[in-house]
Amino acid sequence: MNINTAHRTNTSPVMTIEDLQAFMKREFPQLGEAFEIVTVDEGSATMRLHADAQHLRPGGTVSGPSLFALADVAAYAAILAHIGPVALAVTTNLNINFLRKPSPGTVEAVAHLLKLGKRLAVLDISLTDGANG
Repeated sequence: MNINTAHRTNTSPVMTIEDLQAFMKREFPQLGEAFEIVTVDEGSATMRLHADAQHLRPGGTVSGPSLFALADVAAYAAILAHIGPVALAVTTNLNINFLRKPSPGTVEAVAHLLKLGKRLAVLDISLTDGANG
């Protein structure tokens, strides 16, 4: 993967899945067990949301706010995996396009770093429904 790493020479992860899980549990206990870090690779991280009743909207599909949370947390995990534990890294912009409604159950997010600079990271996050891919 070719990542624009303005001012960075190493795009390999500096945190393991276990490091990230411990950090998230400590800094963001409100995430609970619903969010799972699945992989950390060069330039990316994959997370899953195990969407249960609290994540659903009327009609029985996963709610937009839950999907936004998954995308945001996956981006955060991908960034931290590559820069280390920085609790105050914040989102400056997040845009989502809903192409299909996800079923209750597992939703997966793959966050790819497109640019990792000193002050700004740009990512592309793809969400897929575990039931319908």
